[in-house]
Amino acid sequence: MWNNIASFLIRQRLLWLVLLALGTAFMAKQIPNLRLQYTFSGLLPADDSIALDYARFQEVFGTEGNVILIGADLASLSNPEGLLAWEELARSIHEMETLRDTLDDGVDEKVQISLIDSVFSITRAFDVEKDIEKRQFVLTPLVPRGRFQDESGISQQYVDSLMNRLLELPFYEGLLFNESHDATLLSVFMNPELFDSKHRGAVVEDVVALTDAWSERHGLQLSLSGLPFIRVQMTNKVKNEIGWFIGAALLVTMFLLFLFFRNPIVTGVSLIVVGTGVIWSLGTIALFDFPVNLIMSLIPPLMIVIGVPNCIYLINKYHAEFKRHGNKAMALQRMIVKVGNATLLTNFTTALGFATFIFTHSEMLRNFGIVTALNILGMFVISIVVIPAMMAGLPAPKVKHTRHLDRRWMFTFVNRLAEVVENRRPRVYAGAVLLLLFSIGGIFQMQTTGNIVDDLPDQDRVIKDLKWMEQRFGGAMPFEIMIDTHRPNGVTGSNFLKRVDKLQRVLDEYPEYSRSISAADATKFAFQAFKNGHPKNYRLPRLGMEKTQFGPWVRGTEASAGNSKSATDVASKFFNEDRSIARVSAQMMDIGTLEMRTLMDEIKPRLDSIFPAPEYSLILTGTSVTFLEGTTYMVKNLGISIALAICVIAIMMALLFKSSRMVGIALLPNLFPLMFTAGIMGWLGIPIKPSTILVFSIAFGISVDDTIHFLAKYRQELNLKAWNIKDSVMLALKETGVSMMYTSIVLFCGFLMFAMSEFEGTRYLGLLVSITLGVAMFTNLLLLPSLLLAFEKSLTTRSFSEPFFSILDEEEDIEVEELEIQRGFSPGKGNEQHASLRNDPSKSDSSHSTSES
Repeated sequence: MWNNIASFLIRQRLLWLVLLALGTAFMAKQIPNLRLQYTFSGLLPADDSIALDYARFQEVFGTEGNVILIGADLASLSNPEGLLAWEELARSIHEMETLRDTLDDGVDEKVQISLIDSVFSITRAFDVEKDIEKRQFVLTPLVPRGRFQDESGISQQYVDSLMNRLLELPFYEGLLFNESHDATLLSVFMNPELFDSKHRGAVVEDVVALTDAWSERHGLQLSLSGLPFIRVQMTNKVKNEIGWFIGAALLVTMFLLFLFFRNPIVTGVSLIVVGTGVIWSLGTIALFDFPVNLIMSLIPPLMIVIGVPNCIYLINKYHAEFKRHGNKAMALQRMIVKVGNATLLTNFTTALGFATFIFTHSEMLRNFGIVTALNILGMFVISIVVIPAMMAGLPAPKVKHTRHLDRRWMFTFVNRLAEVVENRRPRVYAGAVLLLLFSIGGIFQMQTTGNIVDDLPDQDRVIKDLKWMEQRFGGAMPFEIMIDTHRPNGVTGSNFLKRVDKLQRVLDEYPEYSRSISAADATKFAFQAFKNGHPKNYRLPRLGMEKTQFGPWVRGTEASAGNSKSATDVASKFFNEDRSIARVSAQMMDIGTLEMRTLMDEIKPRLDSIFPAPEYSLILTGTSVTFLEGTTYMVKNLGISIALAICVIAIMMALLFKSSRMVGIALLPNLFPLMFTAGIMGWLGIPIKPSTILVFSIAFGISVDDTIHFLAKYRQELNLKAWNIKDSVMLALKETGVSMMYTSIVLFCGFLMFAMSEFEGTRYLGLLVSITLGVAMFTNLLLLPSLLLAFEKSLTTRSFSEPFFSILDEEEDIEVEELEIQRGFSPGKGNEQHASLRNDPSKSDSSHSTSES
C-alpha cells in the first residue's frame, strides 16, 4: 500500500502542493477571526452544580466582576488640587464613548455609546438625609456637581470638612476609603453590554491609558485592579506571547536544523513544513471558533516542536538511502515507504495522547485536545506531502549534504551507550532504582494549588497592584452569596436583615475577605440618617419602638421612588424582582486553591447555621469560587486523561507488538521520566495546576514515539538476524540512536524556549517537558535495550515477530517503474525535461548499515 502511496505522492506532487497551498491560504484567511478569551469560563462543565449556581446568580443579578478598581493614597487627595484632579479623572473616565455599528430601521449606521456605566469615588459619594416634610429619605451628593465647575469653591477648609464627613459615614469604610491605611478607591463600572462583548479589551485598555496619562500628569501613583483589568492584562500577554513563541520556535528550529544538516535548502523546506503547520493550527482554532487562552496559545509552537522530528526522520532516511545507491527516485520512494508508516503511527499515538482530553468534561481541555490532535495528524500530512515533493524538485544531495550521517562524535556516543547496555547493565538498573527512589520521595511532597494570577511574575504590575488592593481593601476577586427565602418579599423583614448582618460579621472575621455589602448595610445607612447622622447609629433598628418609628420612613421612601430607573437599579444590586432572593457581595484575596478549599469548608457550615435549610437556600458563588472548583476539576480531569492516554497507547502497542510483556517493558522507560519530573516538582515545591500537569500528557505522548521506533527496528532486525536477540538489540540501538538523539535535542531546545515566558506556569511547562524528554531519551537508549536483553527469552516470543500491522517494511525491491522525476524541477514551474528512472535491482542494496530514522 505504501508503495502505491509513495508513487502517487511523487508523480502528482504538483497537484498536492497546489491543493495544500489553497488549503493553507484558506486557513490563513481564518486567522483574523481569532478571538481572545477574557473570562475564566470553560473550566467547569455546563451541568456541574457549581457552574449551574453561577449561571443562576448571573441570571438573577447579572454579571459580577465588571468593576475596575483604581486606588490612590488618600492623603495625596486631601487638598484642593488633589481633589479636583481626582474628580477630573472620574469625569474623564465616565465620559468615555465609542462609535458602534447599529442597525436602525434597516439602515446600518454608527452611534456613540458610553463605555462606562458609572463611576463611584469620594467626589461622587452620597449622603442619606431626612426629608422631614415628606417623611422619607433622600440621597444628596456630598459634593454638589456645580462645586467642581468653580475651582475657587474647593478650598482646603472645604476639603477638610468633606473628609471629616466621609469618616463619619461607616457605609463607605472599606468601600471608598480605608482610614487606617490612608487609601481610597475609584470604582469604574463597565457598560454591561460592552463587558460581555469583544470590545471589552479595548475598553479596559482605554481606561488604563487614561489613568496612566493622569498619573504621569499629576505625579500621583495609582494602583489598578479588578477582574476586567486582570483578565485583559493576562489576555494581552497571551496574545503577545503567541507571536513571540512562534517566532522563537521558528528561529530555534532553523538554527538546529542547519546545525544538523548544514544545508540551507533542507532547512528552508523544513521551515515551510512547520510554518504551514502553524497556519493550519491557528486557522483550525478560528474555524472552530474556540477562544484563545493560555493553554490554546501553546498549540502553534507545539506544532513546530512536533513537526520538526517528522522532518528529521524523513530527511535522514532520504539522505541515507540516496547515499547507499545514488538513485533519487528510489530514495524518495523508500523514504515514504519505510519511514512514512512509522511516522504516521508515531504521530497517531501522539495525537491519541492529546485526544484523550476530548473525553474530559472541561470545555477548555476538550477544545485543546480537538485542535491539537487534528493538527498533529495534519502535520504528518503536510510533512509527507511537502518534503517528497520539494526534494523531488530540488537537486540531488551532494556528498557534503549527507555528511551529517557520519558525524563521529554522535556515533561514538551511541556506541558508548551500546557498550553500557551490553556490558554494564547492573549500573543501568542501579541508576533506574535510584531515580525511582528520588521520584517517590518527591511525589509525596507534591501539592495541588492554583491562583487566578499566580502564573504572573511577582514584579508584574498586575501582581503589585493586586497586593496593594489586598493589603488595603481585602482583595479584588468577586465573592458572592445568594440567599433564597423561597417566598416573595422574604428578604425585607427585619429578622432576615438581622441574619444577613450576622452573616456579614462572620465574613469580617476572615482577613481573606473585603468589606461585604448587602441590603442590611443600606438599611443601616438609612437608620444612621434617621438618628440624625451620628456614626454610632450605623446599625439596624433594635427595639420595637425604633422599628415602629423607622418603618414608615422606609415605606415612604420606597413609595416615592416607585418604579424609577435609579431606584430599580439600586434595588437590583441587593435583591431580585419579587424580593425572594438576597445578595451579599464581597471581594476576596487571590489565595491558592488549597487555602480556598480550607476556607470554604470552614465558613460554609457557619453560614448554613445562620440560614438553615430547608427554609433558606444559601449558595456561595462568584468568580473566586468557580475558579477554585474549575481548577480542581481540571487537575482531576488532566490526571484521568493521562491515565487514559497510557491505557490507549498500551493497547496500541499491544496491537503493534502482539506481546503484553513487551507492552509493559515498552511503557517503563516512558513512565520513569514522568515519575522523575513529578519528583522534581515535589522537591522544588512546584505545585500541580492546569499549566504544569500538562507536562505529563505532552511528554508522554512525544517520548513514546522513540520507543515505538526502537522496538519496530528491533523486530525488523530479529527477522533479518535469525532471532539473534543480542545482535538485534545492539543494531537497533545503533541505527535508531542517532535519529532519537537528533529529535530529542530539537524537542529539548524547542520546549526550553517556553522557559522565557512571562507566565510562571508556561515557564515550568517548558523546563519540565525538556527535562522529561531528556530523561526519556536516556531511558529509551539505555533502560529499554537493557530490559530487552535481561528478559530476552520471556519477552521476545514468535508472536512478537508477527505484528497485527507492520511499521517498518523489510527490505525489498521497490517498484519505481512509471515513476518520473523532473530535472531542474521547482514547485510551480512548467514542464521540464523528464528522466524516467526505473528500478535497478543492482542498486537495491539490502544491507542495513545505514542509520534508520
